[in-house]
Amino acid sequence: MTGLSKQQTWSGVAPAVLSLALLLTACQSGPPAPPSGTPSSPVEISSPAGTTPPTKSAPAVHFTAQGDIGLGTGARKVLDTVNGLHPELNLALGDFSYEAGREQEFCDMVTDNLGGDFPYQVVTGNHESDGHDGDIANIVKCLPNRLPGLQGEYGVQWYADYPERDPLVRFIMVSPGIEFPDGNTLDYSPDSERWRWTAAALDGARTKKIPWTVVGMHTPCLSVGKYGCQAGRDFTNLLVDKKADLVLTGHDHVYQRSHQLGRRQDCPVLVPDSFSGGCLADADNAMVQGAGTVFATVGTGGVGLYDVNGEDPESPYFAAWSGKNRDAALGTIDVTATRDRLSARFVPADGYTFTDSFEIGRK
Repeated sequence: MTGLSKQQTWSGVAPAVLSLALLLTACQSGPPAPPSGTPSSPVEISSPAGTTPPTKSAPAVHFTAQGDIGLGTGARKVLDTVNGLHPELNLALGDFSYEAGREQEFCDMVTDNLGGDFPYQVVTGNHESDGHDGDIANIVKCLPNRLPGLQGEYGVQWYADYPERDPLVRFIMVSPGIEFPDGNTLDYSPDSERWRWTAAALDGARTKKIPWTVVGMHTPCLSVGKYGCQAGRDFTNLLVDKKADLVLTGHDHVYQRSHQLGRRQDCPVLVPDSFSGGCLADADNAMVQGAGTVFATVGTGGVGLYDVNGEDPESPYFAAWSGKNRDAALGTIDVTATRDRLSARFVPADGYTFTDSFEIGRK
């Protein structure tokens, strides 16, 4: 066998040695970097300038609310707005399909946009309570309760603590001033059964140390819109006496939000169709819990808007309003509640620009 020269031997060995050296170097220096676009280990992502860096956030409840919805383009725009906000639940403040026999169509519109299991929590309005323009029983069937632990009659008078474990908000939904079949208007007069039920629901939240109470119902009392005090003066004063934090209504197709209103020595009673400066507990947009109640009408869920009247005797009670003749806007109220703060804003649907915001802090 012919032997190889030193030069021939080295030329065969050198590449092998070089390859081994490179392999050992790679093992010592760790794994190679992943290709561009391939995730490796988790990294901390910096926040855009002017925003809060991502941290472990405090527990919070995020919900939306609006009433007077219908089946038209406006309703779909508002549902699109709600969908884009990604709330945990929505309070629907009455007046849904506006036409008997189309309740399922209304429900399908909601679930197609928000999902079949989304908590779209309803209370009746006047258009479906007596069956002429719909039936609340049909709405309840196709948009059933999704909140665990609900107490009462869903769709008419109920409350639920949310979240169920260690709740931050008690939602209380009632139906004063609403006519049911055969002209039967539910009795929320002083010391009636429904009056006592509402008072106990508010008191119970305080007893359980739930930070926030939010009352929802279709009819308002104070308004710069079309209607008078259909919810009833006494019942409205009950909500103030019990220090409900936020009362949400529909019925008047406007947005209007009051200052914080409270009863005390210079405001013994809140009287509709008049104004008393003594009832203004706080007149700016940053309020303190316990001083009074904020009333917000959000009848801007999709149907045609009503005019607002800045000369209404009750107008000094209001911090903001929007109607057909002034800053017209369909949209939703968007609320976030933590243990220490309730923050709310009006979010207009696509094509509108009116906004409003306020917050209530706990002592």
